[in-house]
Amino acid sequence: MASPIGNMNNVKIFVLYLMENIHYPLDYVTINDIVMQTDYVMYLDFAVAFNEMLDGGLLRKLVKDDEELYEVTDKGMCVAQELKSDLLSTVLDQSMAQALRYLDFKKRGVTPHCSVEKMDDGRYLLCATFLEGGVCMYRQELVVDTFDRAKRMKENFYERPEVIYRGAVALMAGNVNYLFD
Repeated sequence: MASPIGNMNNVKIFVLYLMENIHYPLDYVTINDIVMQTDYVMYLDFAVAFNEMLDGGLLRKLVKDDEELYEVTDKGMCVAQELKSDLLSTVLDQSMAQALRYLDFKKRGVTPHCSVEKMDDGRYLLCATFLEGGVCMYRQELVVDTFDRAKRMKENFYERPEVIYRGAVALMAGNVNYLFD
């Protein structure tokens, strides 16, 4: 299955654009995570493109404090700037915003946790929390009718925890009035 963003060149441009606009080196796992924040790129396409970009001199590996980090080279910056027109600017802008939100969550050291417990009446208690520096900054409990539904909610929570948090804060602040129309 090919990535929805298109061919391998588009995958490379997408990754280079994100990395160039973050402005600091990242480890492989973090690069993968920011690319996967949207559903535009499939993991296997990302892995192949990443290795091709390293081999082609578009990315360079740095070692800092025994950690492998990667940054865009001058050649990679040129490719990202000159060829990004192949992709819709809205796709790039939306993906960049999601990547920055993810990195902010990670940099702050926010730890998501979600659990499911069976209750005495046969229903399930889903408990979702976010900890920042050991302090609970968010806690939500929901009673769910089936284990399957609770399991899907838990999976969704771990898939994009920063989106769940942002959505809950927006609801509480009244910033999503479109839901009430």
